[in-house]
Amino acid sequence: MYKFLIRPFLFMLDAEAAHHFSFKAIRILSKFGFGPLFRKLYSIEDPALEREVFGLKFKNPVGLAAGFDKDAILYNELSNFGFGFVEIGTLTPKPQPGNPKKRLFRLLDDQAIINRMGFNNMGVFEAAEQLKKKHRVLIGGNIGKNKITPNDKAVKDYLICFEALFEHVDYFVVNVSSPNTPGLRELQDKEPLTNLLKKLKKQNNKFAKKLAAKEKPILLKIAPDLSNDQLLDIVDIVKETGIDGVIATNTTISRKGLKSHLIQTEEKGGLSGKPLTQKSTQVIRFLSEKSGGAFPIIGVGGIHTPEDALEKLEAGADLVQLYTGFVYEGPSLVKKINKAILAKGALN
Repeated sequence: MYKFLIRPFLFMLDAEAAHHFSFKAIRILSKFGFGPLFRKLYSIEDPALEREVFGLKFKNPVGLAAGFDKDAILYNELSNFGFGFVEIGTLTPKPQPGNPKKRLFRLLDDQAIINRMGFNNMGVFEAAEQLKKKHRVLIGGNIGKNKITPNDKAVKDYLICFEALFEHVDYFVVNVSSPNTPGLRELQDKEPLTNLLKKLKKQNNKFAKKLAAKEKPILLKIAPDLSNDQLLDIVDIVKETGIDGVIATNTTISRKGLKSHLIQTEEKGGLSGKPLTQKSTQVIRFLSEKSGGAFPIIGVGGIHTPEDALEKLEAGADLVQLYTGFVYEGPSLVKKINKAILAKGALN
């Protein structure tokens, strides 16, 4: 029904307007009691789907990537579509409007999206208030820096976000790989990244002791545009800092091989969707092989079919996340992937 009825209507709207419409529709329908129906249609409860990764028990390995529920408003409602976990953010210390509109573009011929949103969010403290509601699903907190914060002050922004969310999320994601905040990707260089992650690890230990709680898993989200040498640096950094894993990958700045109209493909921003499928899988496989499987990997990028998800899991991912595939294929994709994982397990 989604692809033949709902998606054609949504795709008649501006991409960002369609996102806000979908968001409001899910919220309203859930308030009117449609949550149980969504769960019946899209959720699969099966012990064979459960995964224990970086100390957390996921009811299934399919999550919603950051960006859809930036301000932690709809995480419980979104869990009704069968997701095993929901990642909120990217959040920054201060609220910010993001980049000027128009900033979100569909590339229909490529089943892709270009976005240059620019970390638009209401600020980490507003999200922390939203997260005081009871969670029906594991929550990841994706954190970044404000656009006006210079890179030499960036650590402070990440620490502010970390402290504000510590008691409210199940794991953290350090986002230094978005192409839409000027200079942010420079923080992926070995020295500043190592320093940032060590500071977060120290803060993690401090808060855990103060609250008599466990430390929260910290993951690093990386770009798909890193060279092999840079990826080897990532392996070294993860081992040196002792963080808990990697999310591979964020959006790409590459426009190689696109079929869509040149005017569309020349829009600035990060590209997600089908053109990223193989690229992100290659990064996953490289990290898994070169590290000897030393740390967990969440695979994201171009998952539009169950086969795409299985390829990432076989390449070394422990969990997967959807975003653009969710937009193009609808919520049934979550169920299809989980069914494929169960069928694959039965065959092995």
